[in-house]
Amino acid sequence: MSDINRFDFDTRIHHGVVHNGVVYLTGQVATPGQPAADQMHEILARIDDLLAKAGTDKTRILHVQMWLDDVRDFDEVNQVWDAWMPREHAPARSSGQGRMAKPGMLVELIVTAAV
Repeated sequence: MSDINRFDFDTRIHHGVVHNGVVYLTGQVATPGQPAADQMHEILARIDDLLAKAGTDKTRILHVQMWLDDVRDFDEVNQVWDAWMPREHAPARSSGQGRMAKPGMLVELIVTAAV
């Protein structure tokens, strides 16, 4: 049986769980009220930090779910994404629009990566 390693506990969840060579990150959001591009920068920095804690990095991301409060922010956040993610390591990614947990939150990313 493989070990399950959890890290970065916060209130009721761990922000990362590693099992069988895969790290699963919780949905990462930014400080509400900022423009979508600024929120994306903050989220990607958090993802970099969490992946490092799991012993991996963005080049090993397998899949990302991106949720937008307003799909009209799609091009703006993609500019930030494209500058952050090396093209040759781009993962599978799904995008959708949905109501965020708090007003002013515009973007949420859910990441699965190989360790």
